[in-house]
Amino acid sequence: MPISDYLRRIRSKVGHDLLVMPSVTIIVRDDKGRILLTKNADVSKWIPPGGGVDPDESPTDAAVREMREETGLLVEPTRIIGVYGGQEFRIMYPNGDAVSYVMTVFECKVISGDMTPDLEESLDIRYFSKSEVDSLQTSPWARIVLRDAFNQ
Repeated sequence: MPISDYLRRIRSKVGHDLLVMPSVTIIVRDDKGRILLTKNADVSKWIPPGGGVDPDESPTDAAVREMREETGLLVEPTRIIGVYGGQEFRIMYPNGDAVSYVMTVFECKVISGDMTPDLEESLDIRYFSKSEVDSLQTSPWARIVLRDAFNQ
């Protein structure tokens, strides 16, 4: 997991203790209604792209930045699917960092770019149908977000 300079400074003070962090997740659909997922490098599970919101960054700007970084795609946010938090959105990273995310989930449309995993955060990128997602190994938070995205 790449870490911003801001978060690196915070972690140097609090160690691995639980942090509450704003984040974004991006839902992009293809013309068949399938949703784009990335194979996460940290946990080797399929999840929607996304990440933390940097200080003074708007959530929409964070969504565009994260999508570009992880997939090579430039997107335009079109609507908010929901805002999430709670136990299912608490993550323990392999290095021991604990984070409770407050996650804004954006539906976006692709404007341009070539779909390419960054090989740092995302190892692979593919579109999945609802039935394919049901059989994937994914995170509890991703199941909640994907259920809602497919039902809208």
